[in-house]
Amino acid sequence: MSEDFELDTNDLSRRMDGAMANLKTEFASLRTGRASSSMLEPVMVEAYGQMTPINQVGTVNVPEPRMVTINVWDKSMVNKVEKAIRESGLGINPQMNGTIIMLPIPELNEERRKELTKVAAQYAEHARVSIRNLRRDGMDQIKKAKADGLSEDDQKFWETEVQDLTDTYIKKVDQALETKQQEIMQV
Repeated sequence: MSEDFELDTNDLSRRMDGAMANLKTEFASLRTGRASSSMLEPVMVEAYGQMTPINQVGTVNVPEPRMVTINVWDKSMVNKVEKAIRESGLGINPQMNGTIIMLPIPELNEERRKELTKVAAQYAEHARVSIRNLRRDGMDQIKKAKADGLSEDDQKFWETEVQDLTDTYIKKVDQALETKQQEIMQV
């Protein structure tokens, strides 16, 4: 059995990529003072009896640097979309114009920028925890294989592989956080 053991590092890598993708989505939802359609991705609207992403009930556009518009397709959904945006915690005050909802993006003050960098740091820490949990999964597989007769040299080899993979992804998280914090603090 010990000779056949091979840890699926591609699977671990794919799952760590998932943690990075999740981090990027969370970062996209943080306002930096510039309008972006991705800032509305986490906002869900109660449409036709189920929770639906905003981009599935209307067209999201960015006509100018400080404005996002949503052209709601179904007139009966306009108030629900507006309510979802108000309750999303984005800190944006929607303005109605028929079936078009306009979202003026206010300038960020220094205090709000610092708050957002802390939120970004929390998101990054969640990603690091996810990556470390995946590392633990890999190490548990190695320990199980050791109990089944994996040699000590092979055990050390696979543990090093898992640790190197983990270190690489933690570094990616740190770089993404640094970039996002610079973007937030940029006036």
